[in-house]
Amino acid sequence: STLLSPTCDDAAVEEAADLALRQINADRTEGYILSLYRIFSVREHPQEITGSVFYLILDVVDTECHILSKKLWKNCRVRPAHTSVYGQCKAIIYINQSRKIAHLNTYECILQPVPPRYIWGVCPDCPVDDCPTEPKYLETAAKSLAKFNEESKQTHYFSVLNVTRASMQWVIGPAHFVEFVIQETSCSKRD
Repeated sequence: STLLSPTCDDAAVEEAADLALRQINADRTEGYILSLYRIFSVREHPQEITGSVFYLILDVVDTECHILSKKLWKNCRVRPAHTSVYGQCKAIIYINQSRKIAHLNTYECILQPVPPRYIWGVCPDCPVDDCPTEPKYLETAAKSLAKFNEESKQTHYFSVLNVTRASMQWVIGPAHFVEFVIQETSCSKRD
């Protein structure tokens, strides 16, 4: 019943963080896959027979892979710092290596975008995140998808499921950038 304080670069701790983040990402239903930035803190509670419970605090950043892709976090590219969402996940995970058991007991993630003042300090001309539910971003997504539907070799039309990310940049006038999820419709391009 002693809590151990292993180092954050211990192999068992890195495996616990990897398994916890995999399960956190699998559980999430919206947004982007989270990637491990660093293991901030860890405590280990060895169990009587085999295995351990790990209490982890993980610093995370989002990637360019949407949750619906179901990719592993290690296979996704982390966003540039000025476009990233970052935060911490506190997780409690039980691991029994001999029985190949990994059970995420609980977790809580608090995420936030990089503040605009930081972005402007590093990159004054970079786009700044905006609310993706604004009508102008849905219009931008619809225009982009219309071009895709026109040029693609797909047999059915696609529609916008939702806008997942939006940003705006002033060039000569406002420029709108969107990331969105599409879904195939039952409407044939032949009809």
